[in-house]
Amino acid sequence: MTAPDVISPAEPMSTMLQHLLHILPVAFALTVPVTALGVLLLYLLRNRRLVTNLTVLVLTPIAAVMAGVLGVSGFMFNATLTTMLLVCLMVMLVTVPTAVVLGRMIARRSVWEREARDRERAAEASRRELVAWISHDLRTPLAGIRAMAEALADGVVSEPREVAGYANRIGGETRRLSGMVDDLFELSRITAGALELTLSAVPLQDVVSDALAGQSPVAERKKVRLVATAEAWPIVLGSDPELARVVRNLVSNAIRHTPPDGTVAVQLGVDGGNAVLAVDDGCGGIPEQELSRVFEVAFRGTAARTPAPRGDEPVGAGLGLAIAKGLVEAHRGRITAHNHGPGCRFEVRLPLAV
Repeated sequence: MTAPDVISPAEPMSTMLQHLLHILPVAFALTVPVTALGVLLLYLLRNRRLVTNLTVLVLTPIAAVMAGVLGVSGFMFNATLTTMLLVCLMVMLVTVPTAVVLGRMIARRSVWEREARDRERAAEASRRELVAWISHDLRTPLAGIRAMAEALADGVVSEPREVAGYANRIGGETRRLSGMVDDLFELSRITAGALELTLSAVPLQDVVSDALAGQSPVAERKKVRLVATAEAWPIVLGSDPELARVVRNLVSNAIRHTPPDGTVAVQLGVDGGNAVLAVDDGCGGIPEQELSRVFEVAFRGTAARTPAPRGDEPVGAGLGLAIAKGLVEAHRGRITAHNHGPGCRFEVRLPLAV
Protein backbone atom coordinates (compact mmCIF):
# COMPACT_ATOMS: atom_id res chain seq x y z
CA MET A 1 0.00 0.00 0.00
CA THR A 2 1.44 3.39 -0.97
CA ALA A 3 0.86 6.64 0.80
CA PRO A 4 -1.47 9.07 -0.93
CA ASP A 5 0.09 12.22 -2.28
CA VAL A 6 0.01 15.25 -0.04
CA ILE A 7 -2.72 17.64 -1.04
CA SER A 8 -1.57 21.20 -1.50
CA PRO A 9 -3.90 24.12 -0.85
CA ALA A 10 -3.58 25.22 -4.46
CA GLU A 11 -5.01 22.02 -5.95
CA PRO A 12 -8.54 22.16 -7.23
CA MET A 13 -11.38 20.99 -5.00
CA SER A 14 -12.04 18.01 -7.27
CA THR A 15 -8.53 16.71 -6.72
CA MET A 16 -9.01 17.03 -2.92
CA LEU A 17 -12.25 15.11 -3.11
CA GLN A 18 -10.52 12.38 -5.09
CA HIS A 19 -7.86 12.08 -2.43
CA LEU A 20 -10.49 11.93 0.29
CA LEU A 21 -12.38 9.25 -1.57
CA HIS A 22 -9.14 7.31 -1.80
CA ILE A 23 -8.27 7.76 1.90
CA LEU A 24 -11.68 7.16 3.50
CA PRO A 25 -12.11 3.50 2.43
CA VAL A 26 -8.63 2.68 3.69
CA ALA A 27 -9.24 4.41 7.02
CA PHE A 28 -12.67 2.80 7.32
CA ALA A 29 -11.29 -0.67 6.54
CA LEU A 30 -8.68 -0.37 9.31
CA THR A 31 -10.60 1.47 12.04
CA VAL A 32 -13.77 -0.63 11.92
CA PRO A 33 -12.04 -3.96 12.81
CA VAL A 34 -10.17 -2.29 15.68
CA THR A 35 -13.39 -0.74 16.95
CA ALA A 36 -15.22 -4.06 16.61
CA LEU A 37 -12.43 -5.75 18.57
CA GLY A 38 -12.82 -3.14 21.30
CA VAL A 39 -16.59 -3.71 21.44
CA LEU A 40 -16.00 -7.46 21.64
CA LEU A 41 -13.55 -6.96 24.51
CA LEU A 42 -16.06 -4.77 26.33
CA TYR A 43 -18.69 -7.48 25.94
CA LEU A 44 -16.34 -10.20 27.18
CA LEU A 45 -15.24 -8.04 30.12
CA ARG A 46 -18.74 -6.83 31.03
CA ASN A 47 -18.66 -8.68 34.35
CA ARG A 48 -15.16 -7.54 35.26
CA ARG A 49 -14.19 -4.48 37.25
CA LEU A 50 -15.35 -1.06 36.11
CA VAL A 51 -11.72 0.11 35.87
CA THR A 52 -10.97 -2.56 33.25
CA ASN A 53 -14.00 -1.61 31.18
CA LEU A 54 -13.16 2.09 31.26
CA THR A 55 -9.55 1.38 30.23
CA VAL A 56 -10.72 -0.66 27.21
CA LEU A 57 -13.26 2.03 26.39
CA VAL A 58 -10.52 4.70 26.35
CA LEU A 59 -7.96 2.61 24.45
CA THR A 60 -10.36 1.51 21.69
CA PRO A 61 -10.75 4.90 19.91
CA ILE A 62 -7.04 5.69 20.34
CA ALA A 63 -6.05 2.34 18.81
CA ALA A 64 -8.56 2.87 15.97
CA VAL A 65 -7.11 6.31 15.21
CA MET A 66 -3.57 4.94 15.20
CA ALA A 67 -4.57 2.07 12.91
CA GLY A 68 -6.28 4.48 10.52
CA VAL A 69 -3.31 6.86 10.47
CA LEU A 70 -0.84 4.05 9.86
CA GLY A 71 -3.01 2.60 7.10
CA VAL A 72 -3.52 5.90 5.32
CA SER A 73 0.19 6.71 5.50
CA GLY A 74 1.08 3.31 4.08
CA PHE A 75 3.36 2.77 7.09
CA MET A 76 5.73 5.34 5.62
CA PHE A 77 7.12 7.06 8.65
CA ASN A 78 7.72 10.72 8.07
CA ALA A 79 7.67 13.76 10.31
CA THR A 80 3.89 14.18 10.06
CA LEU A 81 3.15 10.53 10.85
CA THR A 82 5.63 10.48 13.73
CA THR A 83 4.04 13.60 15.18
CA MET A 84 0.56 12.12 14.98
CA LEU A 85 1.69 8.89 16.59
CA LEU A 86 3.40 10.80 19.38
CA VAL A 87 0.21 12.81 19.94
CA CYS A 88 -1.80 9.57 20.14
CA LEU A 89 0.74 8.16 22.58
CA MET A 90 0.56 11.28 24.76
CA VAL A 91 -3.23 11.09 24.72
CA MET A 92 -2.99 7.46 25.78
CA LEU A 93 -0.58 8.26 28.61
CA VAL A 94 -2.98 10.89 29.93
CA THR A 95 -6.35 9.22 29.38
CA VAL A 96 -5.56 5.69 30.56
CA PRO A 97 -4.45 6.71 34.12
CA THR A 98 -7.39 9.12 34.22
CA ALA A 99 -9.75 6.29 33.26
CA VAL A 100 -8.24 4.07 35.95
CA VAL A 101 -8.65 6.73 38.66
CA LEU A 102 -12.12 7.66 37.47
CA GLY A 103 -13.14 4.01 37.29
CA ARG A 104 -12.04 3.42 40.87
CA MET A 105 -13.91 6.50 42.06
CA ILE A 106 -17.08 5.46 40.25
CA ALA A 107 -16.73 1.88 41.51
CA ARG A 108 -16.31 3.04 45.12
CA ARG A 109 -19.27 5.37 44.80
CA SER A 110 -21.38 2.64 43.20
CA VAL A 111 -20.47 0.21 45.97
CA TRP A 112 -21.20 2.85 48.62
CA GLU A 113 -24.57 3.68 47.05
CA ARG A 114 -25.48 0.01 46.76
CA GLU A 115 -24.51 -0.62 50.38
CA ALA A 116 -26.45 2.48 51.45
CA ARG A 117 -29.54 1.23 49.60
CA ASP A 118 -29.12 -2.21 51.18
CA ARG A 119 -28.77 -0.64 54.63
CA GLU A 120 -31.84 1.52 54.03
CA ARG A 121 -33.89 -1.47 52.89
CA ALA A 122 -32.68 -3.52 55.86
CA ALA A 123 -33.50 -0.68 58.26
CA GLU A 124 -36.96 -0.27 56.76
CA ALA A 125 -37.59 -4.01 56.99
CA SER A 126 -36.35 -3.95 60.58
CA ARG A 127 -38.67 -1.05 61.41
CA ARG A 128 -41.66 -2.84 59.91
CA GLU A 129 -40.76 -6.00 61.79
CA LEU A 130 -40.32 -4.04 65.00
CA VAL A 131 -43.72 -2.36 64.62
CA ALA A 132 -45.32 -5.76 64.02
CA TRP A 133 -43.64 -7.31 67.06
CA ILE A 134 -44.36 -4.39 69.36
CA SER A 135 -47.97 -4.13 68.21
CA HIS A 136 -48.46 -7.79 69.04
CA ASP A 137 -46.66 -7.53 72.38
CA LEU A 138 -48.55 -4.41 73.40
CA ARG A 139 -51.95 -5.87 72.55
CA THR A 140 -51.50 -8.88 74.84
CA PRO A 141 -50.92 -7.07 78.18
CA LEU A 142 -53.33 -4.27 77.24
CA ALA A 143 -56.07 -6.79 76.54
CA GLY A 144 -55.40 -8.46 79.89
CA ILE A 145 -55.44 -5.16 81.77
CA ARG A 146 -58.66 -4.12 80.04
CA ALA A 147 -60.40 -7.41 80.79
CA MET A 148 -59.38 -7.40 84.45
CA ALA A 149 -60.28 -3.73 84.88
CA GLU A 150 -63.74 -4.36 83.36
CA ALA A 151 -64.20 -7.36 85.66
CA LEU A 152 -63.39 -5.22 88.69
CA ALA A 153 -65.61 -2.36 87.49
CA ASP A 154 -68.57 -4.67 86.78
CA GLY A 155 -68.30 -6.35 90.16
CA VAL A 156 -67.63 -9.76 88.63
CA VAL A 157 -64.84 -10.12 91.19
CA SER A 158 -65.88 -9.20 94.69
CA GLU A 159 -63.89 -11.24 97.16
CA PRO A 160 -60.98 -9.26 98.63
CA ARG A 161 -58.47 -12.00 97.79
CA GLU A 162 -59.55 -12.13 94.14
CA VAL A 163 -59.58 -8.33 93.90
CA ALA A 164 -56.03 -8.22 95.30
CA GLY A 165 -54.98 -10.90 92.80
CA TYR A 166 -56.41 -8.93 89.89
CA ALA A 167 -54.73 -5.76 91.15
CA ASN A 168 -51.37 -7.54 91.38
CA ARG A 169 -51.74 -8.92 87.86
CA ILE A 170 -52.68 -5.48 86.55
CA GLY A 171 -49.61 -4.08 88.28
CA GLY A 172 -47.41 -6.78 86.73
CA GLU A 173 -48.73 -6.13 83.23
CA THR A 174 -48.29 -2.39 83.76
CA ARG A 175 -44.68 -2.88 84.77
CA ARG A 176 -44.16 -5.04 81.70
CA LEU A 177 -45.58 -2.32 79.46
CA SER A 178 -43.45 0.28 81.19
CA GLY A 179 -40.35 -1.82 80.57
CA MET A 180 -41.21 -2.17 76.89
CA VAL A 181 -41.69 1.59 76.56
CA ASP A 182 -38.34 2.16 78.28
CA ASP A 183 -36.69 -0.28 75.86
CA LEU A 184 -38.22 1.48 72.86
CA PHE A 185 -37.07 4.86 74.13
CA GLU A 186 -33.54 3.60 74.74
CA LEU A 187 -33.42 1.93 71.33
CA SER A 188 -34.65 5.09 69.61
CA ARG A 189 -31.88 7.10 71.29
CA ILE A 190 -29.29 4.58 70.12
CA THR A 191 -30.50 4.37 66.53
CA ALA A 192 -30.89 8.17 66.27
CA GLY A 193 -27.37 8.75 67.57
CA ALA A 194 -28.77 10.83 70.44
CA LEU A 195 -27.19 8.73 73.18
CA GLU A 196 -24.95 10.91 75.36
CA LEU A 197 -22.68 9.11 77.81
CA THR A 198 -21.07 10.59 80.89
CA LEU A 199 -17.85 8.59 81.09
CA SER A 200 -15.98 7.79 84.27
CA ALA A 201 -13.96 4.92 85.76
CA VAL A 202 -16.48 2.15 86.45
CA PRO A 203 -15.55 -1.02 88.41
CA LEU A 204 -17.25 -3.92 86.63
CA GLN A 205 -17.41 -5.79 89.93
CA ASP A 206 -20.05 -3.36 91.21
CA VAL A 207 -21.99 -3.43 87.94
CA VAL A 208 -22.09 -7.23 87.80
CA SER A 209 -22.94 -7.57 91.50
CA ASP A 210 -25.88 -5.17 91.25
CA ALA A 211 -27.18 -6.86 88.09
CA LEU A 212 -27.01 -10.33 89.63
CA ALA A 213 -28.70 -9.11 92.80
CA GLY A 214 -31.53 -7.62 90.75
CA GLN A 215 -32.00 -10.79 88.68
CA SER A 216 -31.71 -13.26 91.56
CA PRO A 217 -35.47 -13.33 92.33
CA VAL A 218 -36.24 -14.10 88.68
CA ALA A 219 -33.64 -16.87 88.64
CA GLU A 220 -34.98 -18.33 91.89
CA ARG A 221 -38.54 -18.44 90.56
CA LYS A 222 -37.33 -20.34 87.53
CA LYS A 223 -34.90 -22.47 89.57
CA VAL A 224 -31.89 -21.29 87.58
CA ARG A 225 -28.52 -21.02 89.32
CA LEU A 226 -26.55 -17.78 88.98
CA VAL A 227 -22.77 -18.16 89.21
CA ALA A 228 -20.15 -15.39 89.01
CA THR A 229 -16.39 -15.93 88.70
CA ALA A 230 -13.59 -13.51 88.01
CA GLU A 231 -9.95 -13.79 87.00
CA ALA A 232 -9.74 -10.06 87.70
CA TRP A 233 -12.06 -7.19 88.55
CA PRO A 234 -11.35 -4.73 85.73
CA ILE A 235 -12.17 -1.05 85.72
CA VAL A 236 -13.47 0.36 82.45
CA LEU A 237 -14.15 3.85 81.14
CA GLY A 238 -17.88 4.04 80.73
CA SER A 239 -21.27 5.14 81.97
CA ASP A 240 -22.52 3.20 84.99
CA PRO A 241 -26.28 3.19 84.14
CA GLU A 242 -25.72 2.07 80.55
CA LEU A 243 -23.21 -0.64 81.50
CA ALA A 244 -25.61 -1.86 84.20
CA ARG A 245 -28.32 -2.11 81.54
CA VAL A 246 -26.00 -4.15 79.29
CA VAL A 247 -25.25 -6.67 82.04
CA ARG A 248 -28.89 -6.77 83.18
CA ASN A 249 -30.12 -7.41 79.64
CA LEU A 250 -27.58 -10.18 79.05
CA VAL A 251 -28.26 -11.92 82.37
CA SER A 252 -32.04 -11.56 81.97
CA ASN A 253 -31.82 -12.99 78.45
CA ALA A 254 -29.69 -15.90 79.71
CA ILE A 255 -32.15 -16.70 82.53
CA ARG A 256 -35.12 -16.56 80.17
CA HIS A 257 -33.54 -19.06 77.78
CA THR A 258 -32.13 -21.45 80.37
CA PRO A 259 -34.35 -24.36 81.46
CA PRO A 260 -35.06 -25.03 85.16
CA ASP A 261 -32.12 -26.48 87.11
CA GLY A 262 -29.79 -24.92 84.52
CA THR A 263 -26.94 -22.52 85.22
CA VAL A 264 -26.17 -18.99 84.08
CA ALA A 265 -22.48 -18.20 84.55
CA VAL A 266 -20.98 -14.71 84.47
CA GLN A 267 -17.22 -14.45 84.06
CA LEU A 268 -14.94 -11.43 84.20
CA GLY A 269 -11.36 -11.12 83.04
CA VAL A 270 -8.80 -9.00 81.22
CA ASP A 271 -7.38 -9.61 77.76
CA GLY A 272 -4.72 -7.13 76.72
CA GLY A 273 -6.20 -3.64 76.94
CA ASN A 274 -9.78 -4.88 77.18
CA ALA A 275 -12.04 -6.02 79.96
CA VAL A 276 -13.90 -9.19 79.05
CA LEU A 277 -17.39 -9.99 80.34
CA ALA A 278 -18.84 -13.39 79.34
CA VAL A 279 -22.38 -14.59 80.09
CA ASP A 280 -23.02 -18.31 79.51
CA ASP A 281 -26.52 -19.79 79.43
CA GLY A 282 -27.99 -23.26 79.02
CA CYS A 283 -30.25 -22.59 76.05
CA GLY A 284 -29.10 -25.65 74.12
CA GLY A 285 -27.36 -23.60 71.44
CA ILE A 286 -28.38 -21.26 68.64
CA PRO A 287 -28.62 -22.48 65.03
CA GLU A 288 -25.58 -21.34 63.07
CA GLN A 289 -27.70 -19.48 60.52
CA GLU A 290 -29.22 -17.39 63.33
CA LEU A 291 -26.07 -16.48 65.27
CA SER A 292 -25.39 -13.44 63.10
CA ARG A 293 -28.94 -12.15 63.69
CA VAL A 294 -29.31 -12.42 67.47
CA PHE A 295 -28.55 -8.70 67.92
CA GLU A 296 -31.11 -7.57 65.35
CA VAL A 297 -34.11 -5.62 66.55
CA ALA A 298 -37.14 -7.83 67.30
CA PHE A 299 -35.31 -11.03 66.34
CA ARG A 300 -36.26 -13.95 68.58
CA GLY A 301 -34.98 -16.96 66.73
CA THR A 302 -36.62 -20.33 66.37
CA ALA A 303 -38.33 -22.35 69.03
CA ALA A 304 -35.52 -24.90 68.82
CA ARG A 305 -33.24 -22.57 70.73
CA THR A 306 -35.13 -22.38 73.98
CA PRO A 307 -37.69 -24.30 75.96
CA ALA A 308 -41.17 -22.83 75.88
CA PRO A 309 -41.68 -20.43 78.78
CA ARG A 310 -44.30 -21.08 81.40
CA GLY A 311 -47.41 -19.00 81.39
CA ASP A 312 -46.12 -16.71 84.18
CA GLU A 313 -42.90 -15.93 82.35
CA PRO A 314 -43.21 -12.90 80.05
CA VAL A 315 -41.62 -13.27 76.65
CA GLY A 316 -39.20 -10.51 75.74
CA ALA A 317 -39.91 -8.06 72.95
CA GLY A 318 -36.67 -8.89 71.20
CA LEU A 319 -35.07 -5.56 72.08
CA GLY A 320 -32.72 -6.45 74.94
CA LEU A 321 -29.81 -7.77 72.88
CA ALA A 322 -30.17 -4.98 70.29
CA ILE A 323 -29.99 -2.41 73.09
CA ALA A 324 -27.00 -4.17 74.65
CA LYS A 325 -25.17 -4.12 71.32
CA GLY A 326 -25.88 -0.42 70.80
CA LEU A 327 -24.73 0.48 74.30
CA VAL A 328 -21.55 -1.60 74.04
CA GLU A 329 -20.65 -0.02 70.70
CA ALA A 330 -21.34 3.43 72.18
CA HIS A 331 -18.57 2.58 74.67
CA ARG A 332 -16.28 1.68 71.74
CA GLY A 333 -16.56 -1.95 72.72
CA ARG A 334 -17.60 -5.12 70.93
CA ILE A 335 -20.18 -7.80 71.69
CA THR A 336 -20.32 -11.24 70.09
CA ALA A 337 -22.32 -14.45 70.47
CA HIS A 338 -21.32 -18.04 69.83
CA ASN A 339 -22.34 -21.49 70.96
CA HIS A 340 -20.42 -22.66 73.99
CA GLY A 341 -20.87 -25.83 76.00
CA PRO A 342 -24.53 -26.58 76.75
CA GLY A 343 -25.70 -23.21 75.53
CA CYS A 344 -24.54 -19.89 74.18
CA ARG A 345 -21.91 -17.39 75.30
CA PHE A 346 -22.36 -13.64 74.94
CA GLU A 347 -18.99 -11.94 75.25
CA VAL A 348 -18.48 -8.21 75.77
CA ARG A 349 -15.11 -6.50 75.33
CA LEU A 350 -14.68 -2.97 76.69
CA PRO A 351 -11.57 -0.75 76.78
CA LEU A 352 -9.94 -0.58 80.17
CA ALA A 353 -9.73 2.75 81.99
CA VAL A 354 -6.24 4.23 81.77
